[in-house]
Amino acid sequence: MKIKVVILLALSITCQFAVAQNASSIIPDSVKRRDTINQTDLIDIAKTIIHIKGKRPEEDRDKRFTFSFLPVSTVPGGTGRALVTSTTAGIYLGPKKTTNLSSATFAPYWNFGSRFGLPLRNSVWLPNNTWTIQGDIRFLRYPQFTWGLGTAKGQDDGILVNYNYIRFHQAALKQIRPYFFAGVGYALDFRSNIGADDEAIDLEQFTGYRHGTSGSSLASGVTFNLLYDTRSSAVNPMPGSYANVVYRLNPTVLGSNNFWQSVYIDLRKYIPLDPSRPRRQNTLAFWSYLWTAFTDKAPYLDLPSIGWDPYNRSGRGIDQNRYRGQSLFYFETEYRRDITNNGLLGFVLFTNINTVSGSGNMFTSWHPAAGSGMRVKFNKASRTNLGVDYGFSKGYSAFQLNLGETF
Repeated sequence: MKIKVVILLALSITCQFAVAQNASSIIPDSVKRRDTINQTDLIDIAKTIIHIKGKRPEEDRDKRFTFSFLPVSTVPGGTGRALVTSTTAGIYLGPKKTTNLSSATFAPYWNFGSRFGLPLRNSVWLPNNTWTIQGDIRFLRYPQFTWGLGTAKGQDDGILVNYNYIRFHQAALKQIRPYFFAGVGYALDFRSNIGADDEAIDLEQFTGYRHGTSGSSLASGVTFNLLYDTRSSAVNPMPGSYANVVYRLNPTVLGSNNFWQSVYIDLRKYIPLDPSRPRRQNTLAFWSYLWTAFTDKAPYLDLPSIGWDPYNRSGRGIDQNRYRGQSLFYFETEYRRDITNNGLLGFVLFTNINTVSGSGNMFTSWHPAAGSGMRVKFNKASRTNLGVDYGFSKGYSAFQLNLGETF
């Protein structure tokens, strides 16, 4: 019964987005495709310093390929500082007026020790957005702190867990009507050498959870996807709406250790506060998701956890993994504003809150965080910003560097 209720809720929310709204009501004509020619980015500044002659505006307007590369030192979630290089390539596979920007992001990192990662994200939009292919591939050695289920343990009670991780997620969705897509996919999550860094600690006893807390865990299943997306780019979303529903079925016949199911419902809204000035960022953004595993047989490290949404962007100001449970609800709002007229500099203010099940009833314990950040236009063609955020919550704070907006 619980499964049916959640699925019906997801379908209802998504259908309301698809039926009740249309492009003209969501995105004003003046901001559907922002003209970035008169903006300034770090590439323009570099050209000025080394005296490279820029292209004419007419040539920039027809540009189909964008590329950004950034070596940084930051904290990519979890514990420890790491060297991160982020490479993002974007290309229009069809007419720019009717086709979203396809992108691929490769962001390898290394913490100068045992932790490293090779993550690759792809977002492909075929001409006129007839199909979209969304993917996530990762090879990680990923020691992280964990606090068990729910909220019973304090910030200082976490233990370090080691494991190797292979992820392969790909989904193909066909356009059913403008901005609305449906499709299927495959999801593989394989973790090996799972165990506490301190051999004297029994991870199963610490977490009170038996599945996926030692040895290895394998989750292999099919996904059924619904997507509603009026944004022209996910790198720096335009005003519009986004809704994503992923129902995952993991049968043992596909290799899963146990049969289990989950659903992930993601809703976002971007509201321009000054549509008459489309070249200036002045936006209020909202993001909320509900993530539920329907049984207690899902591997421990596959259970809903803060910071483990598909893009690992939730919970700024909260340690990744800090809250984990069979269900997780999350809400975040952010105000984005340009400081300079040419779009080179900007700032954001954000706050978020979450609640999980595990050591008590959901919605009875809330965990807030807040923070702010600065933005520098890194590549105006793809609207890519270089962002530095500082977030804080009870007992924790951290700086985070991103190439592109958090959501």
